[in-house]
Amino acid sequence: MTNSELIKKIQLPFLQEGREQIRTGMEVEVYQVIKEGGKERIQRYKGLVISIAGKSELEKNITVRRKIGAFGVEKVFPIHSSTIQKIEIIRQFKVRRKSIKFIRDLTGKAARLKEVK
Repeated sequence: MTNSELIKKIQLPFLQEGREQIRTGMEVEVYQVIKEGGKERIQRYKGLVISIAGKSELEKNITVRRKIGAFGVEKVFPIHSSTIQKIEIIRQFKVRRKSIKFIRDLTGKAARLKEVK
């Protein structure tokens, strides 16, 4: 058994089931469980996936960007984290790159993406 096969076998029980294949250019809504003191609440974060990082399936992270007023806010979510309740895909845009971080510098009409139906 090689090292990579061994790592996959160890990581298998920690993978969250029901996670859809998320790609760059998708508009998603992430439901994250936030613990404050003794209480728990679910926080929703809706935005555009601008990059995906991580080598193995368990290490995958997505960077989600949303526009709040004149500012852009980005947040990194581990896909298979226990704090992520669900990731809902709202719509898909046509992109040709693995990372669309160039969208940070674009404003107005230049920042539009074509929707895939």
